[in-house]
Amino acid sequence: MTRGKIVLLDFDGVIADSHKPAYEAARYMCPLVSEDDHRRMFEGNINETHGAWLASKPHVPECHHDADYFEIYTPLFLKSVTPFPGIAAVIEQLVSEHRLIIISSTITSPINGFLKRFNMQEYFTEVMGNDVHASKVEKMRMVFEKYGITAADCVFITDTLGDMREAAEHGMGTIGCSWGFHTHETLEKGIPFRIVDTPGQLPDAVADYFASS
Repeated sequence: MTRGKIVLLDFDGVIADSHKPAYEAARYMCPLVSEDDHRRMFEGNINETHGAWLASKPHVPECHHDADYFEIYTPLFLKSVTPFPGIAAVIEQLVSEHRLIIISSTITSPINGFLKRFNMQEYFTEVMGNDVHASKVEKMRMVFEKYGITAADCVFITDTLGDMREAAEHGMGTIGCSWGFHTHETLEKGIPFRIVDTPGQLPDAVADYFASS
């Protein structure tokens, strides 16, 4: 194992193919939201951007602006979401060299249930969901303090520009995954170390990142 190096992974859009139920839950809260609107929300911290979007829109009879998002999303997630093809094998490969931690905007409990269901729970040192903190910037800081490391000892694997922007607040490098919520073009705006198009490209990208840093 590479001493002191930690790979942080987003969950939705990197490990779990969950955009459809996420959008469905957002549509339940406000039917005015388009799929493009929803994807754009992930260009920032989704907790902040989703709340701001709802506040900017008028209510229509079908709105449920005051609903608890995770009460809507979690049953949909548990019913339909599966891992992206090939990601489990890649995670098993990565954990042989690095400590792995999930940093997600989904609450921790369904993530743990998903990992257990698909035999991946043992690979992760920790899962830090939205219930730990709404800000990924703060969750990264918690990782630094707990493990006695700095941003230079980490890389964040993510599928969204918003995550890249949060990592940049610590000067942390990122690797973009084009199979998730954001396109290759959107991910490029975050100036990642690399964008990969298949899970199988992740181990080399991680190795090259730490070699270059």
